Amino acid sequence: KESMTPVSPQFLTSESPSLASNRHDGGTVDHRDEWRRTGTILTHRRWLGIMGALVAASVAICILCLQFGATRVDLATLLVVAKQWLGLGSVEGDGGGTAAIIMMHIRLPRVLMGFVVGGSLAAVGVTLQALLRNPLADPYVLGVSSGAALGAALAMLLGIGASMMLLPVLPLCGFAGGLLALLLIYRLAQSQGRLPVHSLLLAGVILNAILTALIMFITSIMEPNRSAGLMAWLMGSLTAPGYPALGVLVGYAVLVLAIVMHKAHALNVLTLGEETARSLGIETERIKKQLFVLTALLTGAVVSVSGMIGFVGMVVPHAVRLVVGSDHRLLLPASTLVGGMFLVISDTIARTILAPAEIPVGIVTALAGGPFFLYLLLWRKDRML
Repeated sequence: KESMTPVSPQFLTSESPSLASNRHDGGTVDHRDEWRRTGTILTHRRWLGIMGALVAASVAICILCLQFGATRVDLATLLVVAKQWLGLGSVEGDGGGTAAIIMMHIRLPRVLMGFVVGGSLAAVGVTLQALLRNPLADPYVLGVSSGAALGAALAMLLGIGASMMLLPVLPLCGFAGGLLALLLIYRLAQSQGRLPVHSLLLAGVILNAILTALIMFITSIMEPNRSAGLMAWLMGSLTAPGYPALGVLVGYAVLVLAIVMHKAHALNVLTLGEETARSLGIETERIKKQLFVLTALLTGAVVSVSGMIGFVGMVVPHAVRLVVGSDHRLLLPASTLVGGMFLVISDTIARTILAPAEIPVGIVTALAGGPFFLYLLLWRKDRML
């Protein structure tokens, strides 16, 4: 079974006796200065340095990706449009007005949506990998994304519009499907008031297979033009998101990430094993249930607006972990930013490589994440047997 035990010094305090080792003359050597210098211990300076660099890189990548699409918008025009939007200037001529419409009503919400979706999927992946102690864990393993997709597919089949009485019905149907899948997984996996990891994974795999079959059945009986749109959505799409939908998703993401970040210490201890966590005073079952519900809710919300985008929640956390370490106080926010950048770049490739046609962004993430998944599987095969 795969173990994701982090480097032990990350969880040692200044009072821990294992911070010191014996010298030949009978004294002791304090290793804290060496660990701080090599980056083994997470310090405020290291956290701020890494997060500052990632925030700057995120802003730069978003600005760069805003320029690319079916119509290229150079940086000078982008700055003029930004000044107009901030009320610091005006755009003259039809070309400037067209650029403003493209930037503010099409590309900006799409880039922001991609960043929020990618960051949410990566954060969910970090949490699930800590809970299941397996780097191959993914937001889609538990079947919650398939439940959300089934709810949206049923809404399309029944002819329910995208909105009703000014409410976003389609995302709500997807969200309801995700919640139903969550309840079924709990019912299948729970045993004597506990939630064993192996039962959870098995229930997710079984439910995922059943829900996928139902989605394919719905697709087969729909009208050809509607089934084509459904299939494109299921492969992952960030096409034409609106600011209201973006605002709702941001609200979900901020709420869930704030709670999970508050429990970063519990995630650190859980990666050492449930028995060890219980011996250190962590209420493992309660923490597992809370985090499982939170990640399932965020996954359902993401899938309801963007479709099924795979590999982000598995590849990004593992890659970031190799660079910054396993301390979730840094790993969680760093993976969120890297996941956002990864999906923004993937979506830019998806809408420019065959411009003016677009390909589903889920195809790009699968092509990028699939080889990494094979590498990870082959590299860790001996540890996972």
